[in-house]
Amino acid sequence: MTEPQPAPQPEPQPESKAGWPLYEVFVRPRRGLNHVHVGSLHASDDRMALLAARDLYTRRNEGVSLWVVRSAAITASTPDERDPFFEPSGDKVYRHPTFYDIPEDVPHI
Repeated sequence: MTEPQPAPQPEPQPESKAGWPLYEVFVRPRRGLNHVHVGSLHASDDRMALLAARDLYTRRNEGVSLWVVRSAAITASTPDERDPFFEPSGDKVYRHPTFYDIPEDVPHI
C-alpha cells in the first residue's frame, strides 16, 4: 500500500505586504469591442479581485465586462524579441490577400 502524495503547491505569486496576490484588470468599455488593461490591484482571491475591480475601475458605469487575471499567470513576449518572434509569419503569403482583385462594390476592405 502506498502513501498518498501531497497536493502540488501552486507557483509563488507576486504579493503585497498583506500577502495577497497581484491581479491585472481589463475593462471592456460600452462602445468598445475589446478589453483594455486599466490597472492592477491586490486581492485575497479571484472573486474579491473581481469585486474590487468593479468598484475601482467602473465607478461611472463605463464598462460592460471585466476580466481579472493573476499577474503571475501572464506570459508575454518582449519588444527586444519583436523581429525574431514575429518573423515566421512573413513567409505565409496566403495570409495576405494580394494575389486577387477586390471588386469595387465590396466595402471596408
